[in-house]
Amino acid sequence: MSPRLATFIVFLVNGGVFGTWAARVPALAEQVGAEVGSLGLALLGASVGLAVTAPLAARICAVHGSRGVLIASSLLSPLLLPVLALSQSSLQLGLTLVALGASIAAMDVSMNIAAVVVVRDLRRPLMPQFHAGFSFGGLIGSLGSAAAAQAHWTPMRHFLLAALVGALVVAVIAKKVPGGVGERHREEVTERTSVLKSPVLWLLASIALCSAIAEGAAADWSALFMVRERGMGDAAGAYAYAGFSIAMALARWFGEPIQRKLGPHRLLATGGGLAAAGLALAVLVPFPVAGYLGFGLAGLGLAYSFPVVMDLASETGKRADGSGGERELGLVTTIAYTGFLAGPPIVGGLAHLSSLVLSLGFVALVAALIIPATLLARRAARRPASV
Repeated sequence: MSPRLATFIVFLVNGGVFGTWAARVPALAEQVGAEVGSLGLALLGASVGLAVTAPLAARICAVHGSRGVLIASSLLSPLLLPVLALSQSSLQLGLTLVALGASIAAMDVSMNIAAVVVVRDLRRPLMPQFHAGFSFGGLIGSLGSAAAAQAHWTPMRHFLLAALVGALVVAVIAKKVPGGVGERHREEVTERTSVLKSPVLWLLASIALCSAIAEGAAADWSALFMVRERGMGDAAGAYAYAGFSIAMALARWFGEPIQRKLGPHRLLATGGGLAAAGLALAVLVPFPVAGYLGFGLAGLGLAYSFPVVMDLASETGKRADGSGGERELGLVTTIAYTGFLAGPPIVGGLAHLSSLVLSLGFVALVAALIIPATLLARRAARRPASV
C-alpha cells in the first residue's frame, strides 16, 4: 500500500464517521427525548469541539509531527461512536459530540497535512482527489445509516459495527500513513512569525469561509427548499442534496487534470462563479428541474474550494526543506468550521424574516464573493516576488 492510498483511506474513514453519526441524528434524538431546541444545542457540541481543537491540533502537528496525531485521532473517532450511542440525555449527547468533534478536527487537520506531504512528494495536484475520499466516505456512512435504520437497528448496534470496521481499517493502513515534521523543527516552529499576520492566508481563509457557508446551507436547506418552495415530496426533496453531494464527490475525484489545466486560482474563481450561478438558478427559476440542476451546479462549483485552499495555504508556510504549513492549515480549517457552524442558522434566520428564496439568494451572493477574494489572494501572493 502506498502512502497516497493510505491517506485517501483516512479521508474515507473521516467522511464515513461523519456520515454515520449525522444520519442517525433522528434516532439519537428519539433516544434522549430531545426537542428541536435542545437537540440544536446538543448538535452545537460537535461544532464547538471542531473549532476549538483545530488550531491546537495544528500546533501539535507542527512541533511533534502529524503522523501520531493522525493515527490516534483516526482510531479514536470511530471508537467514540458507541459512546455517543450511550447518551441518555441532551446534555450527555452534547458533551459526547464535543469529544467526537474534537477528534474529527484533529483527524481533519492531520490528514490534510499528510495529504500535503503526498502532494509535495509526487508533485501532483491531488488535494481535490483526497477530499473526494471524504465525500465518498460521507456517502457510504449515510447509506449505511439508512440501511441500519431500515433494518431497525439501534444506534448502539449500528455504531458498534461501524466502530469495529473503522478501527480495523485504520489499524491496517497505520504503517503507511505519511507524517509531517518532527522534533528537529521545534525551535524553528517556535520562532516563526504568527500566521495571523499573513494577508494571503486571511484571504484564503475567507474563500474557505464563503465556501463553507454555502456548503452548509445546501446541506441543511436544499431539501426543505424543494419541498416548501417547489412543492416536492419529502423523498423527492432529498434528491436535491443527494445531487449536490454526488456532483461534489465526482468533481473532486476528477479534479487533478482540471487543476493542472486551469491552475489553482482560476479554478477557485471559476468554481465560485459556478456555485453562485447554480444557487441563483435554483432560487430564481420557479421550476423543480431548475432547483435540482442549480444545486448540482453548486456542488460542482464548491467542490474545489476547500481542497485547493488547503493546498495554497500549506504553501504559504512551506519551509526550505519542503516541510511546513501545519499552522496555516489549522487556521484555515478553524475559520472554515465557523462557516459550517454559522451558515445554516444565518439562512434559517433570514428565511424566518423573509423566505427561503431570499435567504438562499443571499447564499448565492456569499458564494460569488469567492471570485474577488481569489483575485486578491493571487495578487497578494505575487506581491513579495515583485519587491
